[in-house]
Amino acid sequence: MKSNNFFLFSMVLLSISTLTSAGLTSKYVRQALPSIEMSLETFPPPSGHNVPEQVHLTQGDHDGSAMIVSWVTPLNLAGTNVVTYWIASNSSDVKPAKKKAHGSTSSYRFYDYTSGFLHHATIKGLEYDTKYIYEVGTNKSVRRFNFTTPPKVGPDVPYTFGIIGDLGQTYASNETLYHYMSNPKGQAVLFAGDLSYADDQPNHDQRKWDTWGRFMEPCAAYQPFIYAAGNHEIDFAPEIGETHSFKPYMHRYPNSYKASGSISPLWYSVRRGPAHIIVLSSYSAYGKYTPQYLWLEQELKNVNREETPWLIVMVHSPWYNSNNYHYMEGESMRIMFESWLVNSKVDLVLAGHVHAYERSERFSNIKYNITNGLSTPVKDLNAPMYITIGDGGNIEGIANSYTDPQPAYSAYREASFGHALLEIKNKTHALYTWHRNQDNEPVAADSIMLFNRYNLQTDE
Repeated sequence: MKSNNFFLFSMVLLSISTLTSAGLTSKYVRQALPSIEMSLETFPPPSGHNVPEQVHLTQGDHDGSAMIVSWVTPLNLAGTNVVTYWIASNSSDVKPAKKKAHGSTSSYRFYDYTSGFLHHATIKGLEYDTKYIYEVGTNKSVRRFNFTTPPKVGPDVPYTFGIIGDLGQTYASNETLYHYMSNPKGQAVLFAGDLSYADDQPNHDQRKWDTWGRFMEPCAAYQPFIYAAGNHEIDFAPEIGETHSFKPYMHRYPNSYKASGSISPLWYSVRRGPAHIIVLSSYSAYGKYTPQYLWLEQELKNVNREETPWLIVMVHSPWYNSNNYHYMEGESMRIMFESWLVNSKVDLVLAGHVHAYERSERFSNIKYNITNGLSTPVKDLNAPMYITIGDGGNIEGIANSYTDPQPAYSAYREASFGHALLEIKNKTHALYTWHRNQDNEPVAADSIMLFNRYNLQTDE
């Protein structure tokens, strides 16, 4: 019976994919048209007086016992920068002890736009693996949400990450987000850059940052997102007088970069459950002796695989990409850092940028020394697996032009939209699945059981 099941599975797999000497190129291709943008009117501000909106979370320290709560209000009135929080109780007889955290408040101008008041409050000293209720707003404008903290950092604590990139705010983006939300397994999201795509609008229409915050709130107010900055976060527009890169992104989406010894919120790390997550910036200097270079060099030395066996790197521009879109744009960063990641036995490298999906084999290309001619990627069990997940559904549409033939390092690739899940089981195994947006349901189109590079260095 088992052999029959395996045969049927194999036939189904071959029916949707083309087998090459390298890997699988799926025949399922989404129509190559720009995705339809949801209008500004799709996400109006909430009704009421000075009601908080665009509520979202991110980790507020290095090890997961703090949370940054962010929200926006039209007016900066007394008490609007305060978050009230308490442990959720299963008993109606016990009154929970409520605490308060005061946040910072700022606003920014961009061309002809002035933002609302942006509040960021860090809740510290949280208990691990605990559900909390929190409220923002004052008087009749109070809004209530909740989140669950991660388990204490440790090697054998199960934890599940969602993985999304290049989302934007189209009807396809909506499918991706709600497909992810329909699966109760996800506990936090690793977001590989390119958030709102406001810069694709005339004069970088900043109202699209507001609508993106409202669009994301049903998910981002209940579980933390860990972001990498993409090219659509740069917002460098000297033609309209905007010369400060990343201005809207850094005002709206703070993180705990100082806790990992970084000098910039564009590169940082967090530890969450069994994972150590390193976020790099494709669009900040990374040459030798630059701050990002020096930070990463030290950060890799700081990783303790006995405590966090799963080592994940997230960056926006992919280092291995067999799509003709953005081909080799990440090459200089790969040359600079790939050997470090191989020597550190990184498990996964997540990237976006290319609006399609691709998963690599474990390959490296680190032997080239300008004279020996060894410039071809080769199988390497010390190497990371590379995931390109820039398939969130943004306004620019699908990237449907792959190189032919499929290179040996490419295991699976498909020109359609979706998201992924990484279900870490223990210190040796993690189930990775990619879920295609199709027929209004997330279809698990690619999956693999990953073996940890530190504790079980076996080929998948």
